[in-house]
Formats: sequence, C-alpha cells, structure tokens
Amino acid sequence: MTRLLVAAGQAASVSGDVATNVATAARLAALAATQGVRLLVLPEAFLTGYDVAAFEGPLPDAIDLGAWLDPLREAAAGGVTVVAGTALRRGEARRLSQVVVRPDGAATAPYDKQHLDGVEKQLFTAGDHGASITVDGIELGLSICYDGCFPEHAQAAARDGAVGYLSSSAYFPGGAHRRDLYYAARAVENGMYVVFSGLTGRCGDAEFIGGSAVYDPEGRPLARLGDEEGLAIAEIDTEVVAATRATHTMLADHRDGLGSRVRD
Repeated sequence: MTRLLVAAGQAASVSGDVATNVATAARLAALAATQGVRLLVLPEAFLTGYDVAAFEGPLPDAIDLGAWLDPLREAAAGGVTVVAGTALRRGEARRLSQVVVRPDGAATAPYDKQHLDGVEKQLFTAGDHGASITVDGIELGLSICYDGCFPEHAQAAARDGAVGYLSSSAYFPGGAHRRDLYYAARAVENGMYVVFSGLTGRCGDAEFIGGSAVYDPEGRPLARLGDEEGLAIAEIDTEVVAATRATHTMLADHRDGLGSRVRD
C-alpha cells in the first residue's frame, strides 16, 4: 500500500478520569472509522488527563493494558489503529507514553517521551529509546509533544525508514506560533508527513489550544483544526514522500559531524 488515510483527533480530557477519557477516545475512533480512517492519533496524556493532580495520582500500569481499554478496542475494531497519549507506570517509574490499540484488539505501549519539559521533569522519567509502528505496511515514527522540538528526533525516525511522524501533544495558550513552526519544520526537513494531535479545552487547572493538523512532506497543512473537538483528516502517500526526498535531499545529505569550528 502507498496510501493511508490518517486523522489527528482532539477533544477535551478530564483530569484523572480514565474511564471518561477512554470513552471519548472510543467515540473519536468510531467517528474516524465511519470516514475510512485507518490511523487515529490522539493528544498527549489524553487518557489520564494532562494535569499535575492526575500525574501524581494512580496511573494505569504498562503491564496491564487490559479491560480499561476495552471501549477503545471495540471502536478500533472498525478498522482504525489508535495512538493515544497517556501517563503510565513502568515498575516504579512514571512515564508519559503512547499506547497503540490495533483493530484486532492488541494493545501495546511502545514509546515513552524522551524529552521532558517544565514540571514533567519533576514527575516523570524520560524514555530511553525511539519507536516506530507500521500500519498497512507504512512505517511511522512516534513522538510526544516536546520531542518534536528537537530536529534530531524526527530525523532519527526518518533515517530508520519512517515516512510519517506521529505527535501526541498538548500546547498551552501562547504556544501556537511555536507549535505551528516546529511540526511543519520536522516535515520539510525530512520529507515526511507529520500527524500532530493537540489537546484542547480545559483539563484541571490548565487550558489547551488544540491546533491538530496533518502536514505534507513540504510542511504544508493538508488539514487543520482550531480549538474545537474533531478530526483533521488527510492522506499519507509514500510516493509523494519518495518524490519529495528525491527533489529536496536534506535527509540524504545529512552529515554526522561538521568538524571542528574555526573562530577568526
């Protein structure tokens, strides 16, 4: 397959109410399925809520991705792979993670955020590896919010074979300018699609600004939301990636080092 219909979804999340948030995720996944979407990306910490009170409270355990995800499994059975952000426990460590729920009911948590920002540094342990998933034969790199501010993070996924970069994110008011620059830049630098899902509405004491979008390999938004609940739907085409990378060869021309710096 060279084409994949994807959606960046956004909605408000309730602090600490996993059951309600899983139900919202399931509702968005069911809606995506009715439109032929094969991959849905949901925001950072969507299933637990992005809020300090939720982060400091009981968290789902990475070794128990069982019955609490069943509503999302049922919705995914409509043919949609769902990538959703959540806080998780891994042993004694707390992580900001992405869970992946497949149409066959399989659920995994393959990725933990590698770049922690602000108060996250006091609450969580950073992940120690990158991760990609394959949907309908198309490889896609995983990322969570601040990861996408580091060019080398998306580049690592692209150099390993990813043609898309999936970002579960949560941006606060005042962050729209940087948000819209970072993820378009990751797309054009690597000749890859970027699926950016941003949390919206109020969660606990904080407001979030949404802005979910799908960017093409030239960094142009193919679909974009404001702060409303909904889906930004667009198509990934691997032939477009190949053509873009053949014309704009930054990924192939990357140098591992630039030598010592001369100061005159």
